[in-house]
Amino acid sequence: MKLMKLFLGVIAVLGSIASAQTGAGIKDAANHKGTSNNDKKGNPEWSFVVSGDSRNCGNVIMPAIAAGVEKNGAAFYWHLGDLRAIYITDEDYQHEPEHRGSAVDRDAYLKDAWDDFIKNQLAIFGSTPVFVGIGNHETTPPKTRDQFIVQFAKWLDAPALHKQRQADGQQDSALKAYFHWIQGGVDFIYLDDATHDQFAPDQVSWLEGVLQRAAANPEVRAVVVGMHEALPDSLASGHSMSDWAIGVESGRRVYNDLLGFQQKTKKHVYTLASHSHFYMSGIFDSDYWRANGGVLPGWIVGTAGAVRYALPPGAARAKEAQTKIYGFLLAKVRADGSIDFQFQEIKQKDIPDKVQHRYTPEFVGFCFDSNTNFGNAPAPAHQ
Repeated sequence: MKLMKLFLGVIAVLGSIASAQTGAGIKDAANHKGTSNNDKKGNPEWSFVVSGDSRNCGNVIMPAIAAGVEKNGAAFYWHLGDLRAIYITDEDYQHEPEHRGSAVDRDAYLKDAWDDFIKNQLAIFGSTPVFVGIGNHETTPPKTRDQFIVQFAKWLDAPALHKQRQADGQQDSALKAYFHWIQGGVDFIYLDDATHDQFAPDQVSWLEGVLQRAAANPEVRAVVVGMHEALPDSLASGHSMSDWAIGVESGRRVYNDLLGFQQKTKKHVYTLASHSHFYMSGIFDSDYWRANGGVLPGWIVGTAGAVRYALPPGAARAKEAQTKIYGFLLAKVRADGSIDFQFQEIKQKDIPDKVQHRYTPEFVGFCFDSNTNFGNAPAPAHQ
């Protein structure tokens, strides 16, 4: 009997050791998996995609961007404004089968322009969330900011934005063309600088409240601020908020708000814009910001189909600068809130066959070869 008890005791001990070793192995495997995709608190790493300016040839380029979103498993796509040209009829609209070969009625185009954008540039993202920003062409007469808000209410009141307004305790229920939402440890903010009365005091006050809450929120590890026209005094200041007095004054205030937030909280801050139809990174490494507080990470990515512009004189000082190019920024968010932005070029071979057939290979070739305006004269204000 004593031998039997001893034997059973040994078996129990061996079983406990084996169980502990197995459990440790499972735990170690889980931890190993976590180090590649998560931080120590289990915060996942993830990605999103951003670009702007999809007029002119956007109906050709945006389906390839949507394919890039799907390929990279991005959580959402963020459009930085200028959906349709409005001041002229977009070339892609003219080359749709139902319009090709005949004169397009101007009033019919204006009535149809935004619906055409929704059909050909938003619907293609399927169930992937899309955040739509306002650009200056959304306020080009006869279009107005109020019309934009009505037309795109579905996107401006998307679940993430609606819930964020509730969480903020926002008393004013009216939709605005500026908004923010918190996702995956990042506070995403879109600012409206589509007209030359912006940034208005109420928008600046709203932004400063958002930043105060982000500073106090331990779950927010980064702030990403998007807008259409870049903040003033960048290396591409010739087509930015530097173009009007209120833009300079309010834009510098916003830049300093972001700089102060970064310095006080040590959280990551990134700025994104389009409006200029080229790709550039390191846009705030300018003499002005070097001498007036410091350099924030900044990008211009107006590469979603609009007529391509010449690079500005300061482009040689940028970290990256390319034109006659289409594409998007793929942003990979790390667990600590740092974000790696990589430009992904769209080439002619990336255009889906269905789009090639709808618009014809000849027009697709035009978009890649001839959709440019490299004149030295400054672009008109509406462009």
